[in-house]
Amino acid sequence: MSKLLDKLSEYLAHRKGLLPIIGILFIIVNLAIQFAFPLSMLAFSNIFLHIGLVIAIFGLMLAWAL
Repeated sequence: MSKLLDKLSEYLAHRKGLLPIIGILFIIVNLAIQFAFPLSMLAFSNIFLHIGLVIAIFGLMLAWAL
């Protein structure tokens, strides 16, 4: 687990904006689902919005630390 975390932090150190961009893409996917499938369970739960926010905030905090 330690080696995996080490490799992941090394990879993300050179790509500081990757996680916030992935988070923004999740938020855009959630917006598209809201318009494409307004009555689906995914539209009501906003799961991609929540996951995108967590990933983007984690990415910003990680970029600040690295």
